[in-house]
Amino acid sequence: MNDNATESRGSIAPAWSPNAPKGGRAVIRRMLSESASTVPLFLGQTFIQSLRDVGYNNTVWAVCEHVDNAVQWGAQDVRVYFHQRGRRGDIKLDVLILDDGQGMAPDVLRVAMSFGGSMVYDQRDGIGRFGVGMKTAALSMGPRLEVYSWQEPGAFYAMELDVDEIGNNQRNVLDLPEPSFRERLPSEVAEILVGALEYPKPDDQDVLAESRDDLADKLGAHGTIVFVPNCDRLTYKQSKTLCDHATREMARIYRAKLAEGLKLYVNNRLVEPFDPTYSMSQARHNFVPELIEKGVTRSTLKQAWTVEIPVEEGSNVTAPVSVRLYALPIETWQSLPRKVLNNDLRVYDDHQVSFMRNGREVDIRAFTELSGKRHANSIWLRIQVDFDGRLDEALGVAMTKQGVRPKKYALDLIRDKIKEQVARVRENNQKVMAENALSKSKGKQSEAERRAEEADAFQRKPLPETPAESAELEQNVRALALRLRRGGETAEEAYARIKDARYVTDFKHDDYWPFYAVEYELGKVILTINTAHPFYMKLYKPLSELAAPETEDEAREGEAGATRAGELLVALQMVLLSLARTQSQMAYGSDREEHRALFHALQTEWSDNLKTQLRLD
Repeated sequence: MNDNATESRGSIAPAWSPNAPKGGRAVIRRMLSESASTVPLFLGQTFIQSLRDVGYNNTVWAVCEHVDNAVQWGAQDVRVYFHQRGRRGDIKLDVLILDDGQGMAPDVLRVAMSFGGSMVYDQRDGIGRFGVGMKTAALSMGPRLEVYSWQEPGAFYAMELDVDEIGNNQRNVLDLPEPSFRERLPSEVAEILVGALEYPKPDDQDVLAESRDDLADKLGAHGTIVFVPNCDRLTYKQSKTLCDHATREMARIYRAKLAEGLKLYVNNRLVEPFDPTYSMSQARHNFVPELIEKGVTRSTLKQAWTVEIPVEEGSNVTAPVSVRLYALPIETWQSLPRKVLNNDLRVYDDHQVSFMRNGREVDIRAFTELSGKRHANSIWLRIQVDFDGRLDEALGVAMTKQGVRPKKYALDLIRDKIKEQVARVRENNQKVMAENALSKSKGKQSEAERRAEEADAFQRKPLPETPAESAELEQNVRALALRLRRGGETAEEAYARIKDARYVTDFKHDDYWPFYAVEYELGKVILTINTAHPFYMKLYKPLSELAAPETEDEAREGEAGATRAGELLVALQMVLLSLARTQSQMAYGSDREEHRALFHALQTEWSDNLKTQLRLD
């Protein structure tokens, strides 16, 4: 029968792709031609092929389904292998997951290999729920799945799913066969478990067994192996990249389980927990030498909330969500080397909000609905949301456990609880970042001072001459530098900044001073800004804080001048410096006493008028 031929009684002919499963075509043709009285709910030949496209974000998320199953059934030791074979241009990759969980009896294994076959269906207190993850995750990586499980040493029961074989089967109903019994594992499986793999370095690997002879003993009395050979849909094409990616992600996803004692290996290398909130005492950030040297290795818990969320909108049945807000120690960590912040701590990753379902992370990102608009000051806070499976629908947890999509009512309840404290943490971060930007100027000119000096070459009128003997000049400049030394600046740093500068900005706190003052000394224009005046409090200081980095990239680079507010601050500073230059130009010299008095009166009167206006509500 031609697939595209028009059937009798006006039926529509199937228009299948040439690559469609042959067995599926045959079954469909038979059902249509025979007007079958019964049609299966699922056509296995095409259903299993379709499940290959369930849509895991990457290989790690697919592998996590198998780790989840292992943890669900009591495993304390889980090993993930990315096994590479062949040479460049013809590389083949196998994925294998081994666990020491309780294993499966033959009848349980057979049920577990069926789609929807779950021993914990719809239970909400564990990691799994639906009985499809093992199969869909494995087939998303490769077209063949083999499972070996045992409940006594050397007694392996095996089953397999082969997409091509199932697709070619022409039976109307597909049944799973009985598991086969084996006394030994296949050589291609044993090869992966024995000895060191090609990556990482052998010295970094804690191998399971040194030889085939002791493999059975090392496998123990019970456990399960999931084997996906000849993978054709992996995120990366080399075992090294897959291994490093899995190690990095699983260290974070399973951090709570690892802290509780789970041993997880990737290519025989033990995974250490990584905590993006930097609050866990067992996580590896506690052992970063630079943090130990600074004496601050952990974040601060600012506040914790328990929020009761209806399991469905309008329901009287609720379940608790635990929300914790952490402030990273920005005061001490911001000055760490870029390598430590980027590579060792990964502070700049999008880790602002982490969602933990039953102790397993299901999402982490810059979740702006809770952490606020993306800005460099949000990098230094973390929010962890812990919940159990009763809230899967409310928080939008999908079958594959790849992210959350909270319902509006649930999101609003959480946000209303935490938003004020989140805003306070962000405000403090902004303040610290601004102060840090100022501290970086120790021994250096500000951007505005540098630009003002460059512009002197184009000014119509020069500044007054102030001749002095070189020995006296150095001595006087050193004295001036001590007087104008900034907080935290050494005498030598102050001298380095002052000695060749034409423009110097200083700060003074005095309730009775004008908002600015100008001196011209040793050929230098000295602008003093009064931090007690409303001008500073309402304009200069807020603009300085806004001038701190706005984006993750700017924060990573540690520069504020590239921000829009940074340019506005520089412009404001240059307005003041140009005013200071004009006063110096017009009021200093041997016969300018009268001018100086006039400018002093102007400063005072202008300052008082400005103070009155700025203090009006």
